[in-house]
Amino acid sequence: MPLITAGRFVAYGPSHWAVLGVFAIGCAVLVVLGRGQRAPEPGEAPGEQAKGFGRAYALAILFVMVGTQVHTLLPAEWRIGGSLPLQLCDVAWLTAAGALWTLGRRWYALTYYWGLTLSVQGLLTPALNGGDYPDIDYLAFWGMHLMIVWAAVYLTWGLGMRPDWRSYRFAVAVTVAWAAGAFVFNEIAGTNYGYLNAKPTTGSALDLLGPWPWYVLAEVVILLAGWALITWPWTRVRRDPPPAR
Repeated sequence: MPLITAGRFVAYGPSHWAVLGVFAIGCAVLVVLGRGQRAPEPGEAPGEQAKGFGRAYALAILFVMVGTQVHTLLPAEWRIGGSLPLQLCDVAWLTAAGALWTLGRRWYALTYYWGLTLSVQGLLTPALNGGDYPDIDYLAFWGMHLMIVWAAVYLTWGLGMRPDWRSYRFAVAVTVAWAAGAFVFNEIAGTNYGYLNAKPTTGSALDLLGPWPWYVLAEVVILLAGWALITWPWTRVRRDPPPAR
């Protein structure tokens, strides 16, 4: 049975602002923690402390998300249009756990791009059409989005991992493959994973981008440009000033 709720979730209501406050505090704590765990020299592998914390964080993500995913598979909760782990965030929490466990470049690339754009959009314009705190849908939605974005923040501004143009190309290729697969499944099953076939019923930033399919094409352009913009600052060549004469 679902947990007793105080009502329906409302964007930018008290429970939404509370989550955003927790998000900001968590970011600050993880940045400070990660900087204390950095490798002594840039380019060196992180120490045992960073590896241990990363693996503990990865296990926490798996514990939270596997539990909520199992809940959606219960007969009373099951629906083909929402219970399958086919949303991009459903893939993103797996990549976040992989990045934290391995500190690998490809896992990190997906966590960086997906976490700092699409998951952040979920925090700011949540497509949550369900009960308010402490409903299980509320806890699952915010737990997933917070843990993904926090992972990206910890790895980037805490441990000092950085994306590059190879990371950019890899993230674009994987995202295109996911979108193609989700779109085909939506067409066959009559679902709308990824909001690739229709806009969400709740308000979102997609409302500003026109009708289908134009909002999908606009979203692709915005993502490509946005991901390029959040790659470029990390890839600029730092040039030393010319020697004084």
